[in-house]
Amino acid sequence: MPTNSAPAPATPEDRSAVRTLLRLWPYVRPVRARLFTAALVAVVASCTGLVIPLVLKWMVDGPVADRDTGGVWLGALYVLLLGLAEALLFGLRRWLVARPLSRVEADMRADLYGHLQRLPVAFHDRWASGQLLSRGTTDLMLVRMFLAFPLTFLLVNGVTILVGLVIMLLQDWTLGLVILGPALPVVVMCVVFENRYARVARLAQDQAGDLTTVVEESVLGIRIIKGFGRHRSQARAFRELSTTLRGTELRKARLLATIWAVIVTLPELAVGAALVLGTVQVADGELSAGTLVAFLSTALALRWPVDSIGFLLAMSQEAATATERYFEVMDAEREDAGGGTEDAPTAPPSPGPAPAPADGLRFHGVSFRYPDAAPESRPVLDRVDLHIRAGESMALVGATGSGKTTLTALVPRLHEVTAGRITLDGEDITALPREELRARVAVAFEEPTLFSASVAENVLMGAGADAGTEDLDRALAVAQADFVHALPQGAGTPVGEQGLSLSGGQRQRLALARAVVGRPRFLVLDDPLSALDVHTEAAVEAALRRVLADTTALIVAHRPSTVLLADRVALLSDGRVTAVGTHHELLRTHPEYARLMSGQRTGEASDPRPETPEADPR
Repeated sequence: MPTNSAPAPATPEDRSAVRTLLRLWPYVRPVRARLFTAALVAVVASCTGLVIPLVLKWMVDGPVADRDTGGVWLGALYVLLLGLAEALLFGLRRWLVARPLSRVEADMRADLYGHLQRLPVAFHDRWASGQLLSRGTTDLMLVRMFLAFPLTFLLVNGVTILVGLVIMLLQDWTLGLVILGPALPVVVMCVVFENRYARVARLAQDQAGDLTTVVEESVLGIRIIKGFGRHRSQARAFRELSTTLRGTELRKARLLATIWAVIVTLPELAVGAALVLGTVQVADGELSAGTLVAFLSTALALRWPVDSIGFLLAMSQEAATATERYFEVMDAEREDAGGGTEDAPTAPPSPGPAPAPADGLRFHGVSFRYPDAAPESRPVLDRVDLHIRAGESMALVGATGSGKTTLTALVPRLHEVTAGRITLDGEDITALPREELRARVAVAFEEPTLFSASVAENVLMGAGADAGTEDLDRALAVAQADFVHALPQGAGTPVGEQGLSLSGGQRQRLALARAVVGRPRFLVLDDPLSALDVHTEAAVEAALRRVLADTTALIVAHRPSTVLLADRVALLSDGRVTAVGTHHELLRTHPEYARLMSGQRTGEASDPRPETPEADPR
């Protein structure tokens, strides 16, 4: 059953932020030269700024003490040139990382989208779309920001702090030790902060995904919301989620404020203590004024590298969480793993009977249970044996919940069978590349899905690359979709998101046209005419009969008119095929089938209630 949240994440104790971020290396490797160059340029720029205090020391102890005006101006020029060099180098760093990092983000987004297309339907059933959207947008933005700023400046600021401390210790080791005093408590606070912030950052990103899901569902379901007057309750639900996310973001802000207060306050107290001690030493003649100026200038130059530690750690944790969320999807097993790839078939599974030409579609003892179902639960399909002969059309009939749609989804491998096997003309479908399998089998679902594209693009999605206008017109004629020619741009008219600019019957006819446009050898139709009126249904059935004459078809049917399209009928009851025969044979011999065709209301296919005279359609 689908859920509205992502799988439970690993706790901060179970994962390392560094180890998680190292998984980005395959994407960073192609642009590593520019990133390393940018980091080196940033280190040089930062160290250039540390030279300025040394120039100030020379100026105070030299030209200022000697009242040398020319020397003061020369020192000012040095300081100006060093400041300009620092600014230019930081600008160069920014230029170096902009293009490669946009490429990294684009590559990761493209890989995520491609991977989502290869994941099985069961994965998409479990994951909320908003969670997937947030991973492809917000999370990748956080990763790019990390690579652009925290990754570089954690290194740059670390080197800057180290070089600055060495300079201060060389100036006066006693004052240097005073500055080093807060180092231990700051490190301890950073470790505590990192663990706590990791939990809250993950929670906030998951909640943002849930919020995205609500927004998406509200937009797609706006007709239902308005039709039932539920806008207030939806707004209330959104407000509650938004308030929860706001609370989590405030927790993040409080943690960041706490670490920032500690990181800023302790070094400032140390600088104050060094100022008092240094002033006393200058007054006693133990220290030159220029040395004190250089020492304090260096300490002040280190304020930003030290103060930014909390900010950089927070961004790094958010990036680590975003990376973790990204690879939760990328690590999901693709549907081409474990038998039958997109490009080449693997060795067939268990040996079966020798392939027979034109053997049609066969189900050999097929059972199915959804992957997230309890092991002891009853399977949706249980040892189904069914043979649709080549060129034959078979209708699949059963009560709601009997497993009809699930059975049809197994043919194109939208789900994998739990036991048994399915063959097409004697070939096991798991031994076929999925691309070839889905070229042979065309599907049309009861709920037609259209994309934000033109009518032609939606229909020709079911054909090969060489399909043209003639194929499109033939498919539209079969589906009785003549309304297309009356659209503003004909077949080039965009249908809008989900095709909601069209009626349900129009969408269903386009879905049917998409199924038949490629002249498939096998056709799987899940109640393809349910949204059509009686007259349109009759016209579609007449055209569809000509198509079915040249293909092997499995048709889920609920109405006698659809059943009559088929040569034979299979009755599915509680996940098992209980009868196969013609429509008239089953009417005479199976009361359950007669009830279904008469439209009498039943609970399940195995409804134990006694039959009534009204159930007999004869």
